[in-house]
Amino acid sequence: MELSRPSRLGRRAFTALAGTTVLGLALGGSVSSAALPFSGAPGPVPTGPPPGPPGADGRRHRVALDRYSLLVDGRRLTLWSGELHPFRLPSPSLWRDVLQKMRAYGHNAVSVRLAWNQHSAAPGAYDFTGVRDLDLFLRTAAECALYVVLHPGPYIGADVDAGGLPGWLTAAGVRAGTADPAYLRHADEWLSRVNAVAARHQFTRGAGTVLLYRTDTPERAGLDHLRARLRADGIEVPLLHAGSPLVWEEPERTRDAAEARRLHLDRLAQGSTLHNVRTAFGGTSWGWLSAPSAPSPTYDPTAAIDEARRPTDKLAPLHQLGHLLRHVPDFTRMTQAPAVRAADDRIRVRHLANPDTGAHAYVLRNDSATEVTSTLPMGGSDVEVTVPARDAKLLATGLHLGAGRRLAHATVQPMLSLSVGRLDIAAFVGRTGEMAHLVLDCPSEAWPTRLDEEAAWAFDRGQLHITVPLAQDRLTRVRVRSGESDRTLLLLLADDAASLRLWPFETPSGRILVRGPELLRDAALDGSVIRLTGDTVGERELEVWAPPGITDVTWNGARVQSGLGRAQSLMTVWPLPGVPELVLPALDGWRRRPENFESEPGYGDEGWTVAGRRTSHSTTPVPDGQPVLFADDYGFHYGDVWYRGRLTDASGAESVSLSYRTDAHGLLMAWLDGEPLGTHRPRPAHEDGEDGPGTWTATAEFRLPGTAREALRERTGTDPAPVLAVLVRSTPHGQDAYRTARGLVSARFEGASPGVRWRIMGAAAPDPVRGPLNNGGLYGERHGWHLPGYDDGAWEAGSPADASDEDRRQGVTWYRTTFRLDVPPETDASVGLVLDGAPERDVRVQVFLNGWNMGGYAGGAPHTFVLPNGILRTRAAANTLALAVLSDGGTVPGPGPVRLELLGSAAGGVPVKPVPSPGRRRG
Repeated sequence: MELSRPSRLGRRAFTALAGTTVLGLALGGSVSSAALPFSGAPGPVPTGPPPGPPGADGRRHRVALDRYSLLVDGRRLTLWSGELHPFRLPSPSLWRDVLQKMRAYGHNAVSVRLAWNQHSAAPGAYDFTGVRDLDLFLRTAAECALYVVLHPGPYIGADVDAGGLPGWLTAAGVRAGTADPAYLRHADEWLSRVNAVAARHQFTRGAGTVLLYRTDTPERAGLDHLRARLRADGIEVPLLHAGSPLVWEEPERTRDAAEARRLHLDRLAQGSTLHNVRTAFGGTSWGWLSAPSAPSPTYDPTAAIDEARRPTDKLAPLHQLGHLLRHVPDFTRMTQAPAVRAADDRIRVRHLANPDTGAHAYVLRNDSATEVTSTLPMGGSDVEVTVPARDAKLLATGLHLGAGRRLAHATVQPMLSLSVGRLDIAAFVGRTGEMAHLVLDCPSEAWPTRLDEEAAWAFDRGQLHITVPLAQDRLTRVRVRSGESDRTLLLLLADDAASLRLWPFETPSGRILVRGPELLRDAALDGSVIRLTGDTVGERELEVWAPPGITDVTWNGARVQSGLGRAQSLMTVWPLPGVPELVLPALDGWRRRPENFESEPGYGDEGWTVAGRRTSHSTTPVPDGQPVLFADDYGFHYGDVWYRGRLTDASGAESVSLSYRTDAHGLLMAWLDGEPLGTHRPRPAHEDGEDGPGTWTATAEFRLPGTAREALRERTGTDPAPVLAVLVRSTPHGQDAYRTARGLVSARFEGASPGVRWRIMGAAAPDPVRGPLNNGGLYGERHGWHLPGYDDGAWEAGSPADASDEDRRQGVTWYRTTFRLDVPPETDASVGLVLDGAPERDVRVQVFLNGWNMGGYAGGAPHTFVLPNGILRTRAAANTLALAVLSDGGTVPGPGPVRLELLGSAAGGVPVKPVPSPGRRRG
């Protein structure tokens, strides 16, 4: 039976409907009338420790759910997933880097969309190798101990060209997303190819960590068909769709930390236990991947981990909440509790309670523009709380913090609670400058010890009151002992910055907690040694809480001197080293060559496709009296497209009107017998809403130059036919109107009615390594000017910054150079290519690194292209950089200064294998 999102089903209605019913999750599974018993006991599954980290362990696993949460092998699991699109990170080695970061920052699952168009260049052709290696990604996710929620579409949205549907489907005469049998045959073939890989990695079989399978299919018939398809392909994990009781929470993107906190705490307050952060990592819409809705190569600049794989300010609340859901199991079974009001009604309160543990949670939300301080009844006391403007807080009461200690209330958020040996550790987090106040219920008088100077406390009538001012990037530790227990409670209080250097980790021998470095990737216990791997940026002290018997620490393979500290931790004597300084080379040695050979009247276009069709599968009507000129109908789905039309009986022609369809950053250039007619860009007033968002219909009207008109009048029957050449860019397909025409639509003349015999040329055969979305139809692309190894020795010297007014021309100019980096092996450096831009340079640029199309630039504002390691050779190897610049003749044909910039670096990282980047073939 499937899991999915109801049609706005309220929590109260859902609770009444679901009761304590458990739904069998395997496809075709049964419905039970009682909750799956925990450890064989009757009745609902109580709150308890979550299942351990997932992996390909070779054992069968059970997955079920009740009205509170997923149940994995009889244990409650709150899913805290982060979305990552592997196709937006074209370096398989770096998948591990981002997945390790996601797990370290609190995620226990990764949500994965697959773009059909990345894998299929033609009907029946599928490629799951190289940067499209799904098997490798799923193995890596399992090695990083992350569950996988798989969403293979066929339609995925995600601001991908045509929503992920392949370009060839636009001309296949099928209606995607319907029960059209022709479409279903193609879709079934795609899903079967995906399922053949996914089935080998299902968590239920112990072969991997694929836990859930997602689809957006809304109709019952479509679901029935999909269910049969999955069953036939051996998929047995739960199916998540848009119509059954368990809600998949995938909230909209957020701009900053406060908005992220407000949004995700609100979902928690509604009782959700299936959370997804969209997106955890944004990445790059390289090549011609992006839909018109997101034309920038940078996908989701608001992502918690940015395109350069760096943490952003928005990460702290997600890190805190992820570890809370992982390490405080009370939140896997929360129900609505009696309403509680703050004294100031600008603070809205949602009250939840766990029926097993007696813990209570209070989600406080302040939507006003000012900070609000008020009182709130919690744990039998009126507690003064402060919520910043347009922010939120999660407070709790009744949490067990180890033997005999219970949280009465606190003004800061719990982040984790775990036991390490004979030590109970609880961490609380708040904003910088806040005064944290914790109150613990203690049966007998407690003996606190201040381990850092900031803490103060008082014991009064069975309660220990602790106050700590939260300073920037500072952790405060308080040790609490008492006579009734031999266990020690260690309280950690941190602001957002300090919380990002707290790393809980689960090993087969028990939990550990690490403080200090910028990232903890892995931890392993080896006899008396704990082996840690991770990243540092600056010099950092290292503090480790580990099980008894651990006396030595290694960091990234090297032993570090340590001793036992007052917090019962291992403390390094010397700080861990930071990252060494890295100097990037200047980009020089540029060479330049113009093209536009296609615009010349004598250019040989005999191998081009004749554009003579009269009917089209497009939803765009074919203009009366015109042939089909739509690029997709001739197999050219991505990038620039050239047209050459030979005219007959053109004498007397005064002007030509060229209608075309593209996106907002598209343009059209035209020449008559090699003479420029002009460049046209679509304007907002021409947006055609009927074709869906992102489709722009424009008409370029060019008056023929006097010399051209005279040449047409003087042309005789023995002269070669005049040639109208047209270049159209760009051709991304809208997500919701993928069959809308792209490219030239029609040509009409004033003063004459010439006949036109059209030929069309776009991208050559798809690059077998880089895939179908890498190349467009420019001459230089078709002839390998963007590839390593191309011989540009005959090109003239000239850089993108040096182009002058004398160089102005309409058309395409290429620039090439090579450079070398020498990044130390122990350093992970993220490097960007910066186009500084200038308002007066309204050019279009495609950026190629070692033959890989890193995306497009529409002139004016500066933009930084992130160059992913693997495609970027960082270890004393040559890199080839090529720029294809389209200029309209009114500006110089260059984007201005181009430079490398270090976006971030760390001592650590993951081993990176070079991504295959074949050069130009000889001969």
